[in-house]
Formats: sequence, structure tokens, C-alpha cells
Amino acid sequence: MKNSQLYKGSLNTIIMKLLEENSKMYGYEITQKVKLITNGELNITEGALYPALHKLEADGLLDVEIEKVDNRMRKYYKLTESGQKETINRLTELENFIKNMQTLVNPKLEF
Repeated sequence: MKNSQLYKGSLNTIIMKLLEENSKMYGYEITQKVKLITNGELNITEGALYPALHKLEADGLLDVEIEKVDNRMRKYYKLTESGQKETINRLTELENFIKNMQTLVNPKLEF
């Protein structure tokens, strides 16, 4: 289940949640944090991550800061004010989706 289709629809929400918790992160840091949190069960590829980051930025949900680190330029992503509000909305929506899926997968039938 390392890169299941089930996760693809949640990638933006995962990114936004991590940025909410960590204030700003760079791309590789995001991939490693996801891998750490999920004990290696979920691996986000660069091919999936960077298009998602660029889309979130284009939608006005992320800002980018460029900093020089060890003589290299590094892009840090952080939530905008509207990104912070949208994160709350998406997390609520995801929690409701999970509850509904749990109900469907494990229904408690009452007769």
C-alpha cells in the first residue's frame, strides 16, 4: 500500500496539515516527514509532490520563501492565511470521509 490510489486524493490535505504543524517546510523535508510518520508505509514521490505544491501555490494557499542553506537555494513552503482556513475545511472534510468509510466498511446493522 506504499503509493495507493486512496492517498492521491488526500495529498494536498496531507501537505497542508504538515505545513500547519511545522509552519514552513521544503519539499524533501515533507516527503521524509510523511515517511517517518507512516513508518515507511506512505512514500510521496517528487513527481507527485511538486505539482501539488505548485498547484497549492497557484491557488493562493501557499507562499514560497527562498533561503540560502549550505550555499544552495532552498524553497520553503508555508500556508497563506487563506491556506490556513482551507486546511481546517479540508481536515474536517477528510475526517467526515473517514467516518463514513469506517461505517461502510464496518457497519453496525441494527434490526
